[in-house]
Amino acid sequence: MRIKRFEDIIAWQKARELTVIIYRLFETSKDFGFKYQIQRASISIMNNIAEGFERKTNNEFKQFLFIAKGSCGEIRSMLYLSKGLKMINDTSFNNLFKQSEEISKILSGLIKAL
Repeated sequence: MRIKRFEDIIAWQKARELTVIIYRLFETSKDFGFKYQIQRASISIMNNIAEGFERKTNNEFKQFLFIAKGSCGEIRSMLYLSKGLKMINDTSFNNLFKQSEEISKILSGLIKAL
């Protein structure tokens, strides 16, 4: 099956869900630097998948998928910080961490397929 729209890519769908959760979880945070950074990292995942797909070449798509994968790592790094600073509880940390790992694994599979 050939993917016709970036909206059909499972990694993009899951990244969109992750972004919404992160926005809601940190919407009242007064640590604006942290809040904006984790929000930007989550947006970066979904937007790089979309932008790479729209480039219409496998090499460019792969390049953008690697960037999205890097943003998944950034999310996980920031989650450790947010947990250490008691900005989120263990349940939120574990759920978001797993979501980010899952997206990263899907991106790895997509990169290999290309």
